[in-house]
Amino acid sequence: MNTINHFPHKKQIQISQFTPNFSNWGKKFIMENLISARVLLKNTLENSKSIASSLNSTTQKLSSLDSSFNSHLSIQNPTFSAIIKDQIDTLVCPAMAVLRMCSSIQQMENSVLSENPGSDLHAYLILIKKLEDALKFLGDNCGLAVQWMEDILRILEEKMVSNDLYFDKINMCVRILKGLKVTGERARFDGGILADAFRKLEEEFKTLVSENCWSPFPAAVLQKLKAILEKLNGNSVISDCVSGYAEIRSRNVRTNLEGLDLSYLNLSVTESDDVQDIQGFINEWCKHLEFSVKCVFRGEYELCKEVFDNVGSDIWMSCFAKIVNQSGIINFLQFGINFTKCKRDPVKLLKLLDVFECLDQLRSEFNWLFAGEECTEIRNLTRELIREVITGACEIFFELPCQVKTQRRSSSPSDGSVPQLVSFVTDYCNYLLDEDYKPLLIKILTINQTWKNEEYDDTILFHNINLVIKEICLNLETWSNAYQDKQLLYLFMMNNHSHFCNLETTKLGILMGDSWIEAHDQYKDYYMKLYLKETWGKIVEILGRDQDQDLTCAITVKKRLKEFNEALDGMYEKQSKWVVSDEKLRLKICKLGMQAFLPFYREWLTNYGCFGEEEVKYTAQGLASMLSSLFQPKIRMYGAIKQTNWVDEVKNIEVDQIHHFTLMAI
Repeated sequence: MNTINHFPHKKQIQISQFTPNFSNWGKKFIMENLISARVLLKNTLENSKSIASSLNSTTQKLSSLDSSFNSHLSIQNPTFSAIIKDQIDTLVCPAMAVLRMCSSIQQMENSVLSENPGSDLHAYLILIKKLEDALKFLGDNCGLAVQWMEDILRILEEKMVSNDLYFDKINMCVRILKGLKVTGERARFDGGILADAFRKLEEEFKTLVSENCWSPFPAAVLQKLKAILEKLNGNSVISDCVSGYAEIRSRNVRTNLEGLDLSYLNLSVTESDDVQDIQGFINEWCKHLEFSVKCVFRGEYELCKEVFDNVGSDIWMSCFAKIVNQSGIINFLQFGINFTKCKRDPVKLLKLLDVFECLDQLRSEFNWLFAGEECTEIRNLTRELIREVITGACEIFFELPCQVKTQRRSSSPSDGSVPQLVSFVTDYCNYLLDEDYKPLLIKILTINQTWKNEEYDDTILFHNINLVIKEICLNLETWSNAYQDKQLLYLFMMNNHSHFCNLETTKLGILMGDSWIEAHDQYKDYYMKLYLKETWGKIVEILGRDQDQDLTCAITVKKRLKEFNEALDGMYEKQSKWVVSDEKLRLKICKLGMQAFLPFYREWLTNYGCFGEEEVKYTAQGLASMLSSLFQPKIRMYGAIKQTNWVDEVKNIEVDQIHHFTLMAI
C-alpha cells in the first residue's frame, strides 16, 4: 500500500516537443517496456481471486500480445526521441502498481472469509477496514491508470503509429483496468466479499443481543454492539441489525408479559356487556399497563437508545417502535377502547375514572416513549381511548339525576328499611366527592368543557350532585305513599331521614350543608314520635282505657290482659320483620319505647295483676328483652357473598343489589 504515495501525477504531454523522426532503437525500447508491462499485468491479475472471472476471458488475448506486437507494430517515422520513451514509461508504471495491489486484496479476502468475528471482533473490524481501503484505492487509481493508458494510445496515434490489432490489444488492457475499477463496488453487492463480511457482523450482532437479552447489556457487550453498528451504518447496511434487535427484544418482552396472564386482552367486549362482568379485568388492566410502560417499555427505550444512539435518533426510535408494536401495546389500548363501549351504568363511571387516572399518570411516559413517527398508531389509539373515556364518563355523570328518577316506579322495601338505591346513591356520591375520584372527575369535566369551548365552573359538579339527591328524596316521597300501614310508613321515613342525618361528616353531607342535615334530623324525630304513638301508645291504651271501670273484677282484668297479649304478640310478630339498620337509632327507639311503656306496665301489674295472674304472659323484664330484640338487621346473602357493608364493596356491587340501577339510553 506504500505505492499509493509514489504514484506520479498525470503529466500534461506537449506533442510539439517530440521530433518527427523515430529510430529503430526507440521503437525497440518502447516495445520492450510495453511487453514487460504486459507480463506484469498478466501475472498479477492471475493471482487475484476477485477478478479471476475477468482474467479467464482475457488471458489468451494477453498471451498473444507478445508474439504479434513486433510484427504488427509499424512506426512510419524511424526516429524515436528518448523523451517519448520516458513519458510512456512513466505512464505504464502506475498501471503496474495498481495490479500489484490485487495480490494484497486477495490475501485479505481469504482472511475475511475464513475468520469469525466472534473470536476477535476488534481484529475483524480492522481487517474489513483494510480491505475497504484497498478496494477504494483500487477503484480510485484504476480510473487514473486507464486515463494514462489511453494517453499512451493518443501519443502513439499522434506520432503516427498505426496498426488496428495493436490498438485492440491496448484497448483490451484498458477494459481490464476498468473492470478492476468496479471491483470495490461489486464487493458490496450480494455475493461480494464485503457483503459477506457485513453479513457475518450482522449475525454476530444478533448473537450478542440474543445471548444477553435477559438483562442490561454488560459494558463489553455494549461496546461490541456499538462497534458493529458503527461499521454497518457507515456502509448503509444497518437495517437487518435493527430488525433483528427488535425481533429478539420484543420476543423477550412478550415472554416477560406472559407472566401477567394477559389473556383477558383478547376478550370480545360489546355494548351489550355489563361492566360488572369485566370490571375486575379493568383493575388488572390498569396495573398491567402501568407495569408494562414504566418497568418494561421504558427500560427497552433506554436500552435501545444506548445501543443505537451513535447511529442516529431516527434509527433507535424506529427500533423501539418495532419492539413495542410487536410486544402487544396495541392490544392494551384496544381493550381499553372496547371497554368504553360496553353498557353504561354508575359503576362504569368509577371504572372510567380509574382508566383515566391510569392514563393521566402515564401521560408523560407516553409523550416521551411514543413520540416517534413510527409510533403514530399508538398515539392515535391513545387519543381515541382518552376521548372515549372522557366522553363516556361525562355522559354517565350528567345522566345520573334522570336515571335516579327512572327508579321512582320501583317498589318500596317491605321491611321499612332504607332502600338499597338510597344507600347506593349516597355512597356513590360520596365516592365521586372523595379525594380519590373528585380531582379526576373535575379534570374530566374541565376537559369536556374545553372541547365545547366553555369554561369549567365548580358549580357544574355540585349542581349535578344536588340534582341526584333531590331526585332520590322525591323517590322516597313517592315510595312512602305506597305504605298502607302507618307504623311501617313512620318507620320507613324515620329510617331514611336518619340515613341522611348520618351523612353529616361525609363529603356529601358537607356539600349539602348543615341546614340540610338539621332538617332531616328534625324529620327523623318527628316520625319517631309518630311511630311511638302509633305503636306503644296503642298498646298502652289497651291497658289504660276505661280507668273509671272497676278493674278489681277478675273477669275484666283477664279480658284486658288477653287483649293486651294479643295486640303485643301481633305487633311483635309484624315488627320483628322490620329493620332499623342504624344501630343507634334502633337502640334509641327501643329505649324510648321501654321508657314510655315499661313503668306503666309494672305499675299496672302491681295494681291488677293479682286478679288475672294466670293471664300474665310477660313480666316487665321479659317484655324489655323482647322489645330490645326488635328491628335487628338481617344479613343479606347475594350469591356466596355476605354483603353487610356496601361501602366496602361498592366497586364489586352486583346488579341485583341495586335493583338493576342501570343507565340505559334515554
